Amino acid sequence: MLDAMNEALNWKRFDVLLHKVFKVSKEVRPSYSPVVLFKALLLQQWYGLSDPGLEVAITDRLSFRRFLGLGLHDAVPDETTICRFRGRLSEKNLSERLLAELNRQLEKHGLLVQQGTLVDASLIQAQTRPPCNGESSPVDADWTVKNGQPVYGYKLHAVVDQFSGLIRKVEVKPASVHDSQVFEELLSGDERSVYADKAYDSQERRTKLKARGVMDGILKKTHRNTPLSDWERTWNRYLSAIRSPVERVFGTLKRSYGFRRARYVGLASTLNQALLVCMAFNMRKAARIAAAT
Repeated sequence: MLDAMNEALNWKRFDVLLHKVFKVSKEVRPSYSPVVLFKALLLQQWYGLSDPGLEVAITDRLSFRRFLGLGLHDAVPDETTICRFRGRLSEKNLSERLLAELNRQLEKHGLLVQQGTLVDASLIQAQTRPPCNGESSPVDADWTVKNGQPVYGYKLHAVVDQFSGLIRKVEVKPASVHDSQVFEELLSGDERSVYADKAYDSQERRTKLKARGVMDGILKKTHRNTPLSDWERTWNRYLSAIRSPVERVFGTLKRSYGFRRARYVGLASTLNQALLVCMAFNMRKAARIAAAT
């Protein structure tokens, strides 16, 4: 997989974006290329490694060194360098542009169709413990209720391409923010159809989609004293089957990438983690799609 992605992606484009923020110093101990550190963070997502574990794995595994472009005798980035690099990505809001560049390349390869768009959200537990009674929250997480159980953390909002299952855009908000409040900022403007669950049902939203010529695939919800008709229930079942792949995407992010719980403290760091996880997800999925065609 690593060799295939090294060949399939134009890493120079990522290097250009990264060099706008990170300058390679000319100290006695040479700095690492930003794209090497970026690749190292991707390895961390794919293999579920901590910063110290990533340093050890790069030292130990030839496949990791080859992916990073490091020779047998080249020095390996230490855990502090990796941590600082990730912090700079978050500080400069660069990960969002890196995801956009990745998706631009995937679109060029014909892997992003950009016709059907699936919108949904899922809860992520905060890394810190919840505040006790009377305490103010030390981070920008918040409470919500899911299936009758209180959850303290964040909400991952995502847009998934209907036909490829690739993630186009993500946002992270406190858990208390309702799904529908993030809907408009998630859309890119090039969608031909949008599918979402009942939480996004709004007449104003449906009117705006119609005005843009976008097919409205939002499930209808029951209103007070106005039950759904037989036709509306049938339509909801049809739409639910179309939007179901977005649930599998969230399941993979939580099960395979450990994103049930935030690894870092704070909204900005959690958003950066989400973007890195989504880039790793897209690269691996794209490699599998390309291998199957």
